[in-house]
Amino acid sequence: MSNLTNQQKGSLMAFIGVMFITPDSLLIRLSNIETWGMLFYRGAIPFVVVLIGLLLFYKNNFLKALFKIGYPGIFYIISFSICNITFIISIQNTNVANTLLMVALAPMLSAILGAIFLKEKPDNKTWLAIIITFIACVYIFYDSLSLGNFYGDMFGLITSFGLACNANIARYAKTIDLVPAAVIGKSCVAIFAFFFVKDFALVGNDLFYIPLMCVMCVAIPFVLVTIAPRFITAAEVNLFFLLETILGPIWVWMVIKEQPSNETIYGGIVIIITIAIHSLLAIKKTQTKTT
Repeated sequence: MSNLTNQQKGSLMAFIGVMFITPDSLLIRLSNIETWGMLFYRGAIPFVVVLIGLLLFYKNNFLKALFKIGYPGIFYIISFSICNITFIISIQNTNVANTLLMVALAPMLSAILGAIFLKEKPDNKTWLAIIITFIACVYIFYDSLSLGNFYGDMFGLITSFGLACNANIARYAKTIDLVPAAVIGKSCVAIFAFFFVKDFALVGNDLFYIPLMCVMCVAIPFVLVTIAPRFITAAEVNLFFLLETILGPIWVWMVIKEQPSNETIYGGIVIIITIAIHSLLAIKKTQTKTT
């Protein structure tokens, strides 16, 4: 990694992080646990796993790293916890397509917040990529969209805003390790969900699916996505999240044989090509600057 440019490091981390997230939809479909129980474990297990990793990494300096997060870390904890919780509330109270389309606004919101607060105005190719990918998301979900429930749609928008805030806070505090803040955020999610869980028991296949989901699709990605904004802009990080829009249904199709719609396939191809071209152009630009 030391030989890579910042653009390459950030893009690689964001890409790997999102690739680990993509089987999430499949594992959710395969599990039988109720929603709040799932949210509890998605907070508690990553909290324990990453906390152990941080203790091994920092050793005697863990508390020092924890207190070093400062005010950016506190805001990150709040934003990170809220968007984890509001996503579940949104899914429960509106059409799933409405929620996913709201989340697709995250790159655009990230770009706007970054321009206002960090004075990092996205270049033309980033704006073009954001607009193209958002239109592709509208195309994918158009037939599934409904008026839904304003309450659920509102929480979907809050989730999108939270993702944008997360990436911009991490970008602002790029000299600070905010992974400890994300760990605390996961503990807050688990504590909140705890009061709504009806049954904590993991039975049958859930004994395998839930830990696998929480480690592979939650713990590893949130570490990588928390670190990635140190190297690339918040808008670029959130662009990678849109890969889950197409790759998630593909995993479901491969295992459960639930074929994705033509809209998902065509829109997904556009998203993948757009993000690939944008990333290659951005990396090429940074390489040109260094030579």
